[in-house]
Amino acid sequence: MAFLSTDQRELYLPLMEGLLEDPPWQRFLANLLQRTGARRAALALAPPASAAPTLTVRADAARAAADPPLDLARLAALGLFPGKAMRRARVYTLGEMLDFDAQATLAAQRAALGTMRINHARAVRVGSPASGEAWLLLTREREDLGAADSALLAALAPHLAAALAVRAALGRAEARAAVAESTLAALGAGEIALTASAQVLAADAEAERVLAFTAEPGPVRRLQLLPETARALETACAALAEAPAEARRLVALGPHHLLLRPAPHGTGAAAIGVIRRAPAALPARAAEVLAVIHGLSPREAALAIGLAQGETILDAGARLGLTAETARNYSKRLYAKTGTTGQAQLVALVLTGLAPLA
Repeated sequence: MAFLSTDQRELYLPLMEGLLEDPPWQRFLANLLQRTGARRAALALAPPASAAPTLTVRADAARAAADPPLDLARLAALGLFPGKAMRRARVYTLGEMLDFDAQATLAAQRAALGTMRINHARAVRVGSPASGEAWLLLTREREDLGAADSALLAALAPHLAAALAVRAALGRAEARAAVAESTLAALGAGEIALTASAQVLAADAEAERVLAFTAEPGPVRRLQLLPETARALETACAALAEAPAEARRLVALGPHHLLLRPAPHGTGAAAIGVIRRAPAALPARAAEVLAVIHGLSPREAALAIGLAQGETILDAGARLGLTAETARNYSKRLYAKTGTTGQAQLVALVLTGLAPLA
């Protein structure tokens, strides 16, 4: 088929831009609907390693505003769309998906299609279990879709598959970032990514809470600092832009300190800064975690948590209703069960283990 000069602008570019839409590819579907003159379009998306679609994006022409909704679950149950039996990257007509060998199934298929006002369709399946899969459907009620529409879907299939792979990679990166961010937040630490001129490219939720930012036009900001502190930060970021990975710079930001290290290549940042607020009380379930790991009784674990938070043995014991002698006996059992030789080692064991993350 002959590709129009508008196809790149209205179809291929929206495939990439649609990765950032919520739901994804809404504009792509709307443009595809207009390009083909179809009545309705649907894109069913299955995430990586999923057996079935979990998200469906739809676009309807104005003339289909009063049509019954597309019930893709019902169509899939009848062996139609989306179908695991469809070969990837092959464009199917509606007739190829109908089961002419089983009259009862065929009657159910036709009834469902009639309810949804689908008399003609084109469908294609793309993707893989690793990157996720997508089923793209175009429907009409009266006139059939033509060879040019089938050719267009066939041409779009590899681009849609590539977009799915990018979406899966972005999802994995977001998951990794969320895991790291939640752990850092539990420890009271936050991170920011800075350019060589100390512009903030990104900041996690903890950094947003602890630091103050200036409101500037555009996608980047700066930290709200005194002039001399801002200059020191810029100097440190510029130095780290060309520094080896083990380099570190420390910049005082009023009540806090920002520890800087070189940013990984390809991130667009020069430095990664980490800041840590004063530690809060250990989580409520910290004692439970400690007890399970080291085989402690509830009171022994509670005593260890008290010591880790700065209490003396006698103060922690009194809070737990223990006499001074009983508290000392508990502490001896704590050292024996945890393999520590004193209070300092015990506190280090608690604070460097899983208890602060409970």
